[in-house]
Amino acid sequence: MSDALNYLVQVRGDALGHYFKFLKDAGKHLDPKTRNLISVITKVHSQTEAGFKQYLMRALREGCTPMEVIDALMMAFPALGLAKVVWATEIILKMDIPEFSPELIAAEPQWRDVMAADDIADGEVLRVESATRTVFVYREGDSYRVYDSHCPHQVTNIPHLALEGMTLTCPKHQWKFDIRTGDCIAKGKHPMKAFETRVADGRLLAWW
Repeated sequence: MSDALNYLVQVRGDALGHYFKFLKDAGKHLDPKTRNLISVITKVHSQTEAGFKQYLMRALREGCTPMEVIDALMMAFPALGLAKVVWATEIILKMDIPEFSPELIAAEPQWRDVMAADDIADGEVLRVESATRTVFVYREGDSYRVYDSHCPHQVTNIPHLALEGMTLTCPKHQWKFDIRTGDCIAKGKHPMKAFETRVADGRLLAWW
């Protein structure tokens, strides 16, 4: 929340509490995806960039696909108008979320080549550029873990320099992750996005 909203909650929480309860109750018969898409649209209507990013990430975490987000924007076009739809789309493009790329947004998930399995040593972590996204790869014996390099908080693309030992720290808000498990161990609560892996013909593949 903004400082102003925090202030109003502090001095008139008795009044605002009724408003927040209304908002919560108003959507209780909607499924989570629909409720989140409506929240995204309201932030586009008010052109609140921070709120739009927050609810966009929440919608994606709770199962909305990028194409559903784009469809929601297009369906709301008569109410929003072209300028606001373009405003929201420009923010999405600046966020650089891989799933919104033209190569992935309409593609079916599939096994994608990441690297030669032997190019990473046991206990090593590498940041690898694939054809459609950047990932962190961790190897433990014959087991491989592959994570999206984007922080689950606000999709900051985390650089390799952010890795210290087995701890990866997002430079934007200092969320920390254990690269061995992908778990968030400080600041935040959402884990890194992990992909299913397999090795075939000496190549490490990941499913996305």
